[in-house]
Amino acid sequence: MTEVSDHTDEAGGADLGQALRALRRRADLSQRQLAEKSGVPQPTLARIESGRSADPRFRTVERLVQAAGGTLAVGVPPTISGLTEPEPVPHDDMRDEAGRRYPAHLDVWPVHEPRDWPGAWWAEWYRLPPERYPLPLPPAAYELNRRYRDNRRWAAEVRRTARVRRVISSDLPVTCWRYVAELPDGTLVGELRAHERSPFLEFGEWHPGMPEREMVLDGVLVDARYRRLGLGRRLVTALVTAMREEGIDDAVAIAEGSGTDLLLACGFEIEAPRPAALRLGHPGKRWFS
Repeated sequence: MTEVSDHTDEAGGADLGQALRALRRRADLSQRQLAEKSGVPQPTLARIESGRSADPRFRTVERLVQAAGGTLAVGVPPTISGLTEPEPVPHDDMRDEAGRRYPAHLDVWPVHEPRDWPGAWWAEWYRLPPERYPLPLPPAAYELNRRYRDNRRWAAEVRRTARVRRVISSDLPVTCWRYVAELPDGTLVGELRAHERSPFLEFGEWHPGMPEREMVLDGVLVDARYRRLGLGRRLVTALVTAMREEGIDDAVAIAEGSGTDLLLACGFEIEAPRPAALRLGHPGKRWFS
């Protein structure tokens, strides 16, 4: 349960307004929704949040805080152990074209190009010059759909908390490299496997400039639910960083589809010779439609 103290700054209530906005964001409530839950008129809530209500009634503030899922602590210093301050609204410094704050409970981000705007159904053409955009870009975008907002916040939490590490085990040959992506509870959500090889053994003879060791990327796999969150790129980046630290500068891989896009984004380049895609067993059978 979030606690809100009675401490305000010299401007008179600015901290209270920020706390209410942060509480609304945590509860995912608009001003209108919080007003309906608390019984406090929406204009009153707006004045408190903006700091224009210099001395709101205690009962009014209490009803707003409780309706947003918080509790009100009077006269408790912020250094007391156990006091939990709500997380600040990340986009509170942004303003719309009329100079107003964006709703606290929404996830707002600046729009720099069409790919930043969910309304740009034509974003696949983002390489067009701005004068050829079919619609003007807004200064910012946000998700009105609660499910979409929850998904975005879930994705941001996964990106923030997931960790990538190399697995060192006596069961693995010294030439095998394995990396995993894990959630804080240890859930495995991604894996990369690679192995070292000697180009000399592959070609049977030595050529000038031939490296002594090179890396072969065997595969990168990310749980379907956790794809498009950057975990695959983090796995590849961890491998490339570590192999270069050990003096291995070359890596090879065979990929198709989205795997090709991933490796290109990580600095790989497509070579002129194109290998064939081969399969042993169930020829021509597709496991998904």
